[in-house]
Parts: sequence; structure tokens; C-alpha cells
Amino acid sequence: MPQKGKNIYQRKDGRWEGRYIKGRTEAGKAVYGYVYAHTYEEVTKKRDEAADGVDPEKLKKNVPKKDSAEAVAIEWLYSLKPQIKKSTFCKYHTLVYSYIIPELGQKDINDISVMVLQVFCDNLFSTTKTRSKPLSSKTVSDTMSVMRRILHYAYIHGYQPACNGREIVIRKTAPDFVVLSASDQRILCKYLFEHKSHRNLGILMCLFTGIRVGELCALKWEDVSLEKKNVYVHKTLQRLSNYATDGPRSYIEISTPKSKCSLRKIPLPNALIDYIQKNYPDQHGYVLTSNEDKYLEPRTMQKHFRLIQQKCGLDPVKFHSLRHTFATRCVELDFDIKSLSEILGHATVNITLNRYVHPSMELKQQNMQKMSALMEDLSKIP
Repeated sequence: MPQKGKNIYQRKDGRWEGRYIKGRTEAGKAVYGYVYAHTYEEVTKKRDEAADGVDPEKLKKNVPKKDSAEAVAIEWLYSLKPQIKKSTFCKYHTLVYSYIIPELGQKDINDISVMVLQVFCDNLFSTTKTRSKPLSSKTVSDTMSVMRRILHYAYIHGYQPACNGREIVIRKTAPDFVVLSASDQRILCKYLFEHKSHRNLGILMCLFTGIRVGELCALKWEDVSLEKKNVYVHKTLQRLSNYATDGPRSYIEISTPKSKCSLRKIPLPNALIDYIQKNYPDQHGYVLTSNEDKYLEPRTMQKHFRLIQQKCGLDPVKFHSLRHTFATRCVELDFDIKSLSEILGHATVNITLNRYVHPSMELKQQNMQKMSALMEDLSKIP
């Protein structure tokens, strides 16, 4: 998004976007308003008019009380910033400002008790005026994990919180993972083979390597070795929120994957190697664009995948289902689980088994038929 003046940017759709401060939170964080127009001059005028109409009292910076949960939470958050990945900071920032500060920010950190935290969690699981549906158990669990770290930070810095948060246990519900059926996968692959493009090749690579969408978007042809028959995954691409006081609301970050286990070399099936050699010889730059400077971001690939499913007449599934499908097919083909775990970039085999591997009903029926021989033998016993 090119910039042409402070807080004025041209969008990809050609329109101009102007941003102005319309108020501040009690933590002093700027709250922005946005205006749009088809020309730079028009958006500048609209932005200035909107800014002139803002009540000056709303722009006053309110500093939270020193002992408040809000002050400690913000202090903890920014003490971590130099030590953690930008994506992790963005996640923590969202949890702190979206849930912890609105619910607990005004309370004294020393008054945060088990009862207070239990009510806090109950509220997160409920609907509110600004939240039309309850938060998922994972989001509540992640929020409580951050809250425990804030309470521990408070304790080692001389505060005396009434609890450490470990007393609250959030029961996680198993996520609903969707896997393409063998017939749907066949239909999808047929379309991808018949309609060759770099984006469609990316979908095929996800289906037959289990690579994540962010890793795929950051993948370059120099990372694909057809001679050694592997692909080197060492970068991921994602769009992150920008919490600075100026600049665009979000930006693209290309960095190392989320964990050391995600740095890996994935062997390529011979059939995929032959397909690439035949249809995509002598490629350079990003795999999805064959351009050194132009990349695709995950949401573009997700949108493309939705369009492909519509054209194939398939029930829509998320892009990440390609990864689930890969793992499931591998189990059905009797892959060694340890090898599969490393291919997927998991820290432990248990993550592979519990989170991503979902045997189909057909495989379960085949396995149950193995009991037939035992039953027949037992029936022969006099």
C-alpha cells in the first residue's frame, strides 16, 4: 500500500485511505477512524474534516493506575517484545487489549483472585453487546495462559496477587478438523492437473507435502531441489497487525517458522518431481508467482482455493484442510508416524496423532476386519 502523506495510503483497489485519531483508550492507545475517496485530494479533505470534528477531550492520554491490572499487563507485554517473534507479540497484544484489559484492567493487580478469574472466564464464554458469540475454548485457554504469565510477572516484581491463575483449568474441546474424502481429492487433483498455474501447483504441493499456507507463500524455487528430491522449509509469510501510531494497519512479515521443528526438509514424491520437471522447468523467484519480487499472501491463496472448490463442485473446506488431508492419507498408507511427524514439523509424535491424524471410516472398517480371523479361530475351539 503506497504512502503519499502522513496516514494516507493508496489501496490495492485504487481508492485512497485516510486515517485520523478519533480518541484514545484509557491506556493511551490511539483509536483510529478511517475515510475513503477516489483521489488523494478528496481523501485529504475528508480526513481533515473528520479530525476537526473530534472532541479534544477524547485525545487526552489517560495513564492507567500503577497497581492496576492494565498497567501491569502493558508493562509485561512490552517487556517481552524484544524477546519474542513479531507474530507472537501480535497474538499477545490482541489477547491483552481485546479481553484482559476490558474485563480486568481497572482492578488492582493484588485483588485478582480465583473468583475474579472464574467470573472473567465465564464472561469470555458468554455473548456481550460487542461479541455476538462466545469465544472458543482455545481462545479462552490462550487468554488465561497470558493472564497467568502477567500474574507471575507481577509477583516477581513485588506485587502480591491473590492467586497465580493455575487454579483455573479450561477444558479444551477438540477442534473440528475436516479432511477431503478420497473421491473429493481425486476431483480436485484432476482439476489442478488440467488447469496448470503456479497457484494450482501450490495447492498440489500442500496436498502431497503437508506444507502450511504461510510456508508455501514464502517458498522460493531455490528451496526446491529436484536433484535431491526435497523442499527446504525455512521461511513463513504472514500479515501482521501494525500497532505503531502511524503507517498502515497491517504489514507483511517474512520470517523463520514458528518453531525450530518447523525448519525442515520435506522429501518430494517422484510423481510430483516428474510433474514439476515437465510443466515448470527453469523457474525462479517465489514458487507461487515465479517472480523474485512478487509474492502471494495467505489470504490470496485461501481465496483462490475457495474459487477452485466452487469450480469443482466440492463442499467448501478451509485451506488448512489440505494439510489434514495429507496427514490422513499418509496414515492410511501406513507411513511411519515418527517420519510423518517430522515432515509436518511437529515437536512430538503425540501432536501428529492427536491433532492431525484422522483415520477414515473405510480404514477403520479395514482394521476391524482383521478381527475376523481371530473370531473364526476362536469359533473352532470345542
